[in-house]
Amino acid sequence: MIEDLLFLLYCFDNFNKMTSTLIAAGIGLAVVGFTGRYILKRMPQLSQKMAEAYKNVPKLNSQTLANSKYYKGGFESKMTRREASLILDVSPTASKLKVKQQFKKIMSVNHPDRGGSPYIAAKINEAKDLLEK
Repeated sequence: MIEDLLFLLYCFDNFNKMTSTLIAAGIGLAVVGFTGRYILKRMPQLSQKMAEAYKNVPKLNSQTLANSKYYKGGFESKMTRREASLILDVSPTASKLKVKQQFKKIMSVNHPDRGGSPYIAAKINEAKDLLEK
Protein backbone atom coordinates (compact mmCIF):
# COMPACT_ATOMS: atom_id res chain seq x y z
CA MET A 1 0.00 0.00 0.00
CA ILE A 2 2.72 2.46 0.98
CA GLU A 3 4.80 1.31 -1.96
CA ASP A 4 1.87 2.01 -4.28
CA LEU A 5 1.49 5.51 -2.85
CA LEU A 6 5.21 6.18 -3.24
CA PHE A 7 5.07 4.95 -6.84
CA LEU A 8 2.10 7.23 -7.58
CA LEU A 9 3.91 10.20 -6.03
CA TYR A 10 6.99 9.40 -8.11
CA CYS A 11 4.93 9.20 -11.31
CA PHE A 12 3.05 12.40 -10.46
CA ASP A 13 6.32 14.24 -9.79
CA ASN A 14 7.79 13.13 -13.15
CA PHE A 15 4.50 14.01 -14.87
CA ASN A 16 4.68 17.53 -13.42
CA LYS A 17 8.24 17.95 -14.70
CA MET A 18 7.30 16.76 -18.18
CA THR A 19 4.18 18.92 -18.22
CA SER A 20 6.06 22.05 -17.22
CA THR A 21 8.64 21.38 -19.94
CA LEU A 22 5.91 20.99 -22.56
CA ILE A 23 4.20 24.18 -21.39
CA ALA A 24 7.49 26.12 -21.55
CA ALA A 25 8.17 24.80 -25.06
CA GLY A 26 4.66 25.79 -26.17
CA ILE A 27 5.05 29.29 -24.77
CA GLY A 28 8.43 29.61 -26.50
CA LEU A 29 6.95 28.60 -29.86
CA ALA A 30 4.07 31.03 -29.39
CA VAL A 31 6.49 33.88 -28.65
CA VAL A 32 8.51 33.08 -31.77
CA GLY A 33 5.36 32.94 -33.88
CA PHE A 34 3.90 36.21 -32.60
CA THR A 35 7.26 37.97 -32.94
CA GLY A 36 7.60 36.83 -36.54
CA ARG A 37 4.05 37.92 -37.32
CA TYR A 38 4.68 41.32 -35.74
CA ILE A 39 7.88 41.84 -37.74
CA LEU A 40 6.20 40.85 -41.01
CA LYS A 41 3.30 43.25 -40.39
CA ARG A 42 5.63 46.12 -39.50
CA MET A 43 7.93 45.58 -42.47
CA PRO A 44 5.99 44.25 -45.48
CA GLN A 45 8.90 44.90 -47.83
CA LEU A 46 11.10 42.62 -45.70
CA SER A 47 9.63 39.48 -47.26
CA GLN A 48 10.36 40.85 -50.75
CA LYS A 49 13.94 41.67 -49.78
CA MET A 50 14.37 38.21 -48.27
CA ALA A 51 13.06 36.58 -51.46
CA GLU A 52 15.47 38.63 -53.60
CA ALA A 53 18.38 37.80 -51.31
CA TYR A 54 17.49 34.11 -51.50
CA LYS A 55 17.52 34.25 -55.30
CA ASN A 56 21.02 35.76 -55.26
CA VAL A 57 22.49 33.06 -53.01
CA PRO A 58 24.74 30.76 -55.07
CA LYS A 59 23.34 27.29 -55.53
CA LEU A 60 25.25 24.61 -53.66
CA ASN A 61 25.00 21.00 -54.62
CA SER A 62 26.76 17.97 -53.21
CA GLN A 63 29.30 17.80 -56.04
CA THR A 64 30.33 21.44 -55.57
CA LEU A 65 30.78 20.95 -51.84
CA ALA A 66 32.64 17.65 -52.20
CA ASN A 67 35.13 18.87 -54.81
CA SER A 68 35.62 22.48 -53.77
CA LYS A 69 38.94 22.04 -51.97
CA TYR A 70 40.56 19.49 -54.27
CA TYR A 71 42.82 20.16 -57.24
CA LYS A 72 41.04 19.35 -60.47
CA GLY A 73 43.60 17.80 -62.77
CA GLY A 74 46.14 15.03 -63.01
CA PHE A 75 49.91 15.02 -62.71
CA GLU A 76 52.00 16.83 -65.29
CA SER A 77 54.53 14.87 -67.38
CA LYS A 78 57.46 16.70 -65.72
CA MET A 79 56.90 17.92 -62.18
CA THR A 80 57.09 21.68 -61.64
CA ARG A 81 57.60 23.62 -58.42
CA ARG A 82 53.93 24.59 -58.52
CA GLU A 83 52.80 20.97 -58.76
CA ALA A 84 55.24 19.92 -56.03
CA SER A 85 53.95 22.64 -53.73
CA LEU A 86 50.36 21.51 -54.39
CA ILE A 87 51.27 17.92 -53.55
CA LEU A 88 52.97 18.85 -50.27
CA ASP A 89 50.51 21.67 -49.48
CA VAL A 90 53.23 24.31 -49.02
CA SER A 91 54.04 27.50 -50.89
CA PRO A 92 56.50 27.19 -53.81
CA THR A 93 59.00 29.29 -51.81
CA ALA A 94 58.65 27.32 -48.54
CA SER A 95 61.75 26.66 -46.47
CA LYS A 96 63.44 23.26 -46.45
CA LEU A 97 62.29 22.74 -42.86
CA LYS A 98 58.64 23.35 -43.77
CA VAL A 99 58.95 21.03 -46.79
CA LYS A 100 60.49 18.32 -44.59
CA GLN A 101 57.73 18.67 -41.97
CA GLN A 102 54.97 18.46 -44.56
CA PHE A 103 56.70 15.52 -46.25
CA LYS A 104 56.77 13.56 -42.97
CA LYS A 105 53.14 14.41 -42.26
CA ILE A 106 51.88 13.40 -45.71
CA MET A 107 54.10 10.32 -46.05
CA SER A 108 52.99 9.00 -42.66
CA VAL A 109 49.48 8.76 -44.10
CA ASN A 110 50.34 7.69 -47.66
CA HIS A 111 53.24 5.28 -47.12
CA PRO A 112 52.88 2.00 -49.07
CA ASP A 113 53.69 -0.04 -45.95
CA ARG A 114 50.60 1.48 -44.34
CA GLY A 115 48.29 0.80 -47.26
CA GLY A 116 49.10 3.86 -49.35
CA SER A 117 49.62 3.91 -53.08
CA PRO A 118 53.22 3.39 -54.27
CA TYR A 119 52.54 5.78 -57.17
CA ILE A 120 51.37 8.56 -54.83
CA ALA A 121 54.32 7.90 -52.51
CA ALA A 122 56.70 8.24 -55.48
CA LYS A 123 55.07 11.55 -56.43
CA ILE A 124 55.39 12.79 -52.83
CA ASN A 125 59.09 11.84 -52.81
CA GLU A 126 59.60 13.54 -56.16
CA ALA A 127 57.88 16.69 -54.89
CA LYS A 128 60.09 16.76 -51.78
CA ASP A 129 63.25 16.30 -53.84
CA LEU A 130 62.26 19.09 -56.22
CA LEU A 131 61.39 21.59 -53.47
CA GLU A 132 64.53 20.85 -51.44
CA LYS A 133 66.83 21.81 -54.35
